[in-house]
Amino acid sequence: MSHVINSTSDFEKYLQETKKVVEEALDFSLGPEKPDVLRESMRYSLLAGGKRIRPILCLASCTLGGGDPKLAIPTAVAIEMIHTMSLIHDDLPAMDNDDLRRGRATNHKVYGDAIAVLVGDALQSIAFEILSQSKFISDKQRLENIHELSQACGANGMVGGQQADMDFTEDKSIDLGQIEWIQNHK
Repeated sequence: MSHVINSTSDFEKYLQETKKVVEEALDFSLGPEKPDVLRESMRYSLLAGGKRIRPILCLASCTLGGGDPKLAIPTAVAIEMIHTMSLIHDDLPAMDNDDLRRGRATNHKVYGDAIAVLVGDALQSIAFEILSQSKFISDKQRLENIHELSQACGANGMVGGQQADMDFTEDKSIDLGQIEWIQNHK
């Protein structure tokens, strides 16, 4: 991962290089989960591509703060796992009922609703397991990372944003402030 960005092409190169690092770390992050269909379904969604903006921002923030981005890779992976979990759950019939994600069938369309719920739950659990086992940061920093991510994805964060989104799906009187609140929390 290069650290000096002087032009648009440097920025694009940084994004490509960092995305590759993230993709490799994500691929490596899943182990011998059983049953096999659970692991297959997790890999189907976690490795489905995408821009990987959240983990790239995590690594870039570490660099800008003077840290070694290699030490932030577990945190970046955990963040992307939580994001993937949220997409899997968001696509379910009980939420948005989407058939496609990133140009291919959504997880629940391929593996069924029950497996999609379990895969989202498993990814969230693995994300916190990864954060709890980060070896190259202090215990204090590890706990702060777990706390921050749990706050960001809980009822006062992403889950609350999703609920508000569902509440306002049929409400045509939603205002810009409510839309911004939903987007900031999701």
